Amino acid sequence: MRKMIYALALLATPALAATDIVMHRDPGCGCCEKWAAQVKRALGREVRVIDDRNRSSFQRASGLPANLGSCHTAVIDGIVFEGHVPIADMQRVLKMRPAGVRGLAVAGMPLGSAGMDVPGVPAQHYNVIAFGPSGSRVFARH
Repeated sequence: MRKMIYALALLATPALAATDIVMHRDPGCGCCEKWAAQVKRALGREVRVIDDRNRSSFQRASGLPANLGSCHTAVIDGIVFEGHVPIADMQRVLKMRPAGVRGLAVAGMPLGSAGMDVPGVPAQHYNVIAFGPSGSRVFARH
């Protein structure tokens, strides 16, 4: 029976990979729209934007540590992306699916991150944090 369930899960994975991206955001946040447009172009999938006045509940339910919050929370193929996570890091974690990682987060809204690019303004340094049941750790530095 376990083998049958495992086989069905493997068959279902490609279908799940084609699903839309769901992004919960603070209502009316414009930088979230910029991030969503970049993700849509890069991943070739629709981004469904939900204005969520109670996003903190969604963040908690998603397992996001409170200190990693930003202005939007997206779910792609079951992985949570909080804030302005660079697309290359998203693609890497979606491909790798590292054990113990529930998602990636960029706390705050650092200038120069995906969707927060401002012409003529130098990018800030920031970390992308992997989080999950095994804790939090730096996934990438930018």
